[in-house]
Parts: sequence; C-alpha cells; structure tokens
Amino acid sequence: MPPPADTRIGVKICGLTEPAGLEAAVTHGADWIGFVFFARSPRHVTPAQAASLIARVPQAGPRRIGLFVEPTDAQITAALDAAALDGLQVYAAEERALEIRRHFGLPVWHARGVATAPDLPSRSPLDGLVIESRPPAGSDRPGGNAHPIDWTITRGWTAPVPWMLAGGLAPDTVARAIAQSGARAVDVSSGVESAPGLKDPGLIARFIRAARGGHNQDGDYQPR
Repeated sequence: MPPPADTRIGVKICGLTEPAGLEAAVTHGADWIGFVFFARSPRHVTPAQAASLIARVPQAGPRRIGLFVEPTDAQITAALDAAALDGLQVYAAEERALEIRRHFGLPVWHARGVATAPDLPSRSPLDGLVIESRPPAGSDRPGGNAHPIDWTITRGWTAPVPWMLAGGLAPDTVARAIAQSGARAVDVSSGVESAPGLKDPGLIARFIRAARGGHNQDGDYQPR
C-alpha cells in the first residue's frame, strides 16, 4: 500500500457502504478506503457493491482495501474478480495471512488484537499491522468493536513493519490517540457513522482534519 505523499498522518476510512461516505473520504484526502467482506458486519458489502463504489474513486485517489475475516481463497477471489482492490486487511492466523499474501500477490495488513505492551509483536512477515483491542467477551465479530486500547502501550514500541491504530477512534479523540500512541496512521469505522454502517460525511471531514491537525507533523511514516 503506497505511502501518503508526505509525512502527514495516514488515514483509513473503513466500512464504506454508500456513495456519500465514499465521496467524503475521497474529497477530504483519506489515504485508504476499506470495504468489509464479512457477512456478520453491519458494514458488509458484496463484491458487486464494492465494485460499484470503487468505480467512483479517481485513479489517483485513496487505495482500496478489502477486509476479510478467516476467508477462503474462493471468497477473496470473488472479491478480486469484481472489485479492483489494492490490498487486503486480514483477520486470521499469521501463517494463513502469509499464505494469502503469497497466493494473491497483494499487500496484506494483519489485524492484531492487543491488551498490554507485551502483546505487541516484535516481528511480522507481512506488509503492515492493524493494532486494536481484542474483541469483547461473547462478540461474534473480530476487532475492537469500537473499544480503544490503552494508547500509551505503543509509545516507544519498535514496530517490525508499518502499523496503524484502530478501534474506538472518533473525531474528538483521534488527536489525543495519536499523541499518546505515537501512531503514524489511524483507521476509523464506527467513529464516523450516524448509524451502524452509515457514514456521516461531516464526521469523516472532522476526523481527517483532527488526525492531521492535532499533532506534531514531524515523522517518517512509510506504509507499504
């Protein structure tokens, strides 16, 4: 996944399902846009729906990322046959994520749930990491489910590959999360919604402004 054109904070708007949210992400300069291919998510889209949305994205616009949970090769193939994706975000064991990378030849970001600093990986054979909280007890969906991690645990972490912070972020909290965590990229979904699965263009604009305006601009974030 290519880096932003400068050293600003990278921003991913995930779980897009309709044109208004997509257009807001593009207009306000998101670096990545995410499409969820997981049926139990309220942000689920079919390959055809994703393709229809991606057709609205300028060629020089944000990179298009498919999110998959314990996917089969057939599920990924169906998505790629319909939608022009630039990379994959995968919830699966590391070896399976690496197998997906080898098979499909696309960058893979591996989602990792953490609770404490020792949970942070010291190595990764993949292209990037998405760091978020572990699923709450009894959840039928992976990821933080809008619950943030303790942002301070990543401060000073020597990450083995580029990483982004996810889970529980919103326009009013993202600048603080960046300052406390040291993250150079952030990923938001429910924090910019007016209802589950429905993005709010105003919240997307506020989130991107807050992520890029409420921090020290120095840094050398280089996502792949």
